[in-house]
Amino acid sequence: MTLLGAVQAGPLGRLSADWMRILFSLINFSVSCGYNNMKHTMDVSGGKRGYFITLEGIDGTGKSTQAQLLARSLVSRGHTVCSTREPGGTLIGSRLREVLLHPDSRDMVPVTELLLFLADRVQHLTQVIRPALARGEVVLCDRYHDATLAYQQYARGLDMTPLKDFLGAEIDSTPPDITFWLDMPLEQSMARMALRDKRLGQTNGGDEGRLETEREGFMARVQAGYRELAQLHPDRILRVDAAQPAEAVAGELLTALATRMPGF
Repeated sequence: MTLLGAVQAGPLGRLSADWMRILFSLINFSVSCGYNNMKHTMDVSGGKRGYFITLEGIDGTGKSTQAQLLARSLVSRGHTVCSTREPGGTLIGSRLREVLLHPDSRDMVPVTELLLFLADRVQHLTQVIRPALARGEVVLCDRYHDATLAYQQYARGLDMTPLKDFLGAEIDSTPPDITFWLDMPLEQSMARMALRDKRLGQTNGGDEGRLETEREGFMARVQAGYRELAQLHPDRILRVDAAQPAEAVAGELLTALATRMPGF
């Protein structure tokens, strides 16, 4: 089934065929606009490019903590760091994040979820990531496209083939230089999330409530998706044992960057 067919088969299928074609025309338009904007951004910088680091992993593995520690270390070494996240790295993205992660969105169909994540990424790339790279900054992003592949493709079972041209032109054209996959046993990550929610007085209804209430089996598929991605991209994705103390994890990230990042 094509992506258009999948959408029409779900709740969004109540929209007319003409409206569905308009939706996909807008996606194609965003590819063209985003690509042209990327070329312009790179041209005005004289071809200068920064360094793109992403942090990936299921919830509870300490990505936010490591992003803060790594940003601090890079700044202390004289780098200009653009710290950001997905979803929500722009004003528009923050609105999309509210919809994507709110517990009231539990009935969201997988294709809707995928399109919202991709809309957030297009805005994020155009408004934040590419301009920062063009300025020669280090972009440090908490989640990026690997998260979409792990959650939507591997765990949800969505076929991304119909989006091949879109992904190739708009997203794959700006790959991370290095991705740190923070990995730990599923039981440990879920225990961390439960402890955090208890500390905050929440019952899976916080900032990441909807996705955190997914069944354990779903998270196991996400984790398996990350494992396969790491096998497919061994030169870019580095698995890090996130079950270690935070200081040890931070040290491992810095050691890896010392051998890979120009001017570290």
